[in-house]
Amino acid sequence: MKETSNILGEVERLDNSPFRYFLGELYGGNSLRSTIAVGNEKKRQRVYNSMFHVPWRCERLIVAGFFVCLDSFLSLLTIMPARIVVTIWRLLKTRKFLRPNAADLSDYGCFIVLSLGVASLQMIDISLIYHVIRGQSTIKLYVVYNVLEIFDKLCQSFGEDVLQVLFNSAEGLSACSTDNVTFELMRFLLDEAIAVVAFVVHSFVLLAQAITLSACIIAHNNALLALLVSNNFAEIKSNVFKRVSKENLHNLVYYDIIERFHITAFLLFVLAQNILEAEGPWFDSFLINASFVFLCEVFIDAIKHSFLAKFNEIKPVAYSEFLEDLCKQILNDKPDDRQKDLTFIPLAPACVVIRVLTPVYATLLPAGPFIWRIFWILLWSVLTYFMLAIFKILVGLILRCLANWYVNLRLKRKQHMD
Repeated sequence: MKETSNILGEVERLDNSPFRYFLGELYGGNSLRSTIAVGNEKKRQRVYNSMFHVPWRCERLIVAGFFVCLDSFLSLLTIMPARIVVTIWRLLKTRKFLRPNAADLSDYGCFIVLSLGVASLQMIDISLIYHVIRGQSTIKLYVVYNVLEIFDKLCQSFGEDVLQVLFNSAEGLSACSTDNVTFELMRFLLDEAIAVVAFVVHSFVLLAQAITLSACIIAHNNALLALLVSNNFAEIKSNVFKRVSKENLHNLVYYDIIERFHITAFLLFVLAQNILEAEGPWFDSFLINASFVFLCEVFIDAIKHSFLAKFNEIKPVAYSEFLEDLCKQILNDKPDDRQKDLTFIPLAPACVVIRVLTPVYATLLPAGPFIWRIFWILLWSVLTYFMLAIFKILVGLILRCLANWYVNLRLKRKQHMD
C-alpha cells in the first residue's frame, strides 16, 4: 500500500507539470472543434442561404415591387386624370347627366384628395420647418425621423382602410335606388372628408420626413450617419429577434418595398431643394449621399431578411414564391386572393412630389404678361404629362413582359420538379 501511494503521488506530480500539461493539451486537449458540432451539407446550405441566396432573392423582389409602386404612382398622375377628362368630355358631348358609376366616383374622390392635399402642402412654409428641424441637435434629428417613420406606417395602415371605405361608399352611391340617394351621397361626402384629412396628415408626415433627411444630408456633423445607424439598426432589433411566420414575412417585405419608394421621393425632395437653393458645385455631393442612403437600405434589408429566414427556418424559395405572387398581381391573374397583394396608395407621395417640384417648374417660367405665363404653364404641364404617360407605358409594358416570363419560368420549374 505504501508503494502504491508513492507511485500515485509520483504520477500526480508528473501530471501537474506545466510542460506535460501543455503537451497533453497540444495532442489531446480541448479545442474549438470539440465544443462545436461538426457541420454537414445542411449547415453549409444555411450559411450560403444567409450570405447569398436570401439577399439576392429578397433584393430582386424589392426592386420588382419598387417598379410596381412606380407604375401605380404614374397611373395616379396620368391614367386617372385622363379618365376624368374622358368622362367630362362624354358628359359635355351628350349633354345628359347620368349617375356616375363606382369607378368614376372613385376617380373623382381620389382626384379631390390629391388636389386638396397639394393645396394644403402649398400653404406650408418648407423653409420655416427646415430651419426648425435643422436647429435641433443630432440626437433629436434621428429621434424625430424615427417618430415620423412610425407615424408613416400608422398612416399607411389607416389610409388603406379609409380608401376601402370610400370605394365602398362609391359603389353604394352608384347602385342605390332613388329613395336612398341622399343617404348614400351624405355617406360618400363624409367618407371623402375623412379621406382628405387622413391623406393630408400622411402627406405632411412624409414631407416632414423628407425635410429631416434633407437637414441630415446638408449638415456637416455626421448627422446623416447617425440617422442611418439609428434608424436601420433599430429596424433590425425590432424585427430580427422575433418569431415570424411566412405570411408575416411576406407583409414585412412589402413594407420594405414601400419604404424604398418613400426614400426615393425624399431624395427627389432633396434634389429639388438643391436645385433651388444650393450654391456652388453640389451635384457630386448629392450623388454620394443618395448612394450612401440607398446602399445602407440595401445592406440593412439584406441583413434583416437573412437572419429572419435563418432564425425562422424559412427557405430562400419563399422569396421566389412572393415574387411569383407579385407577378400574378401585375398580370391580374389572382382575383380571388387579395391578401397577398402589394397594397400601395400613392396619394400622399404624389402630393409631396408635386409640392416640391412646383417651385422648380416656377423657375422655368419666363417673365412677361400674365397671359404669356399662363401659356408657358399650360405648355410645361402638357409636356410633363406626355413624358409621364410615355414613362408609364414603358414601365407597365416591361413589368407585364417580365412578370409573364417569370410566371412561365416558375411553372416550368414546378413541372420539372414533379
